[in-house]
Amino acid sequence: MDSGYFKGKVIIITGASSGIGLASARLFSSYGACLVLAARSIDKLHALAAELSSDPSEIICVKTDVSVEEDCRRLIDEAVRHFGRIDILINNAGLSMRASFKEVDLSVIRRLMDVNFWGTVCCTKFALPWLLKSHGSVAGVISVVGYAGLPGRTGYATSKFAVRGFLETLRMEHQDDGLHVLVFAPGYTASNVRFAALLADGTPQGSTPKDENNLMSADAVALKLAKGLSERRREMILTTVGRLDVWLYKRFPRLMDKVQLYYISKHEKSVDPERG
Repeated sequence: MDSGYFKGKVIIITGASSGIGLASARLFSSYGACLVLAARSIDKLHALAAELSSDPSEIICVKTDVSVEEDCRRLIDEAVRHFGRIDILINNAGLSMRASFKEVDLSVIRRLMDVNFWGTVCCTKFALPWLLKSHGSVAGVISVVGYAGLPGRTGYATSKFAVRGFLETLRMEHQDDGLHVLVFAPGYTASNVRFAALLADGTPQGSTPKDENNLMSADAVALKLAKGLSERRREMILTTVGRLDVWLYKRFPRLMDKVQLYYISKHEKSVDPERG
């Protein structure tokens, strides 16, 4: 990968205050990119910007709730006002859940769709004219769950399937005008997303059954994302296990349904087969 590809490029990163977004901000800053950092926690963004650069012309922070359309519009407006262009939009902001569909409140699924799907759609819609001018890139950080569903993740899987469908269609529409579209699917990653995952009543989970030490690090995911962007890849499914899961789902769907239900019911409380 040529890290020089990113020097001077204007990159918008949503969900930049933690996890993959935070790791990506640090990485792209080290490559000499100009950054637009977006998240709901403006204090965390300012602290990150101060850590990355002493030159305020290189990084701006925009308080953004991607589930709010006007916040998405303002994010893009602020980026263009400051830098005059946009080269890369990374739709990374996301929310997860842990609850069976039978038990989950519908407001939880709406919340996930608002953040994961509509956040991606709105940011991309307002950035698109500028990305077309720069022959730039739009990336959507989805998940392996965006290819193969997982028990206890109805809202999460639905939103990630929707983002993948949106981005693949966007690519088709702009295949002849220089727009690059990347569907980026990490597997389990050591990040804040599981701690913030919503339970059936909409309250944050607060803890995770996963051993974070055995998961792919956010820094490693950011490196893969940079590779995908610099090589203008169409799609990246991370880890051997992730690619194997997708392959098995396509060929042995009934078997994988049973395997995944057994795994989740054994390791998590979000789905209990004895309760339906």
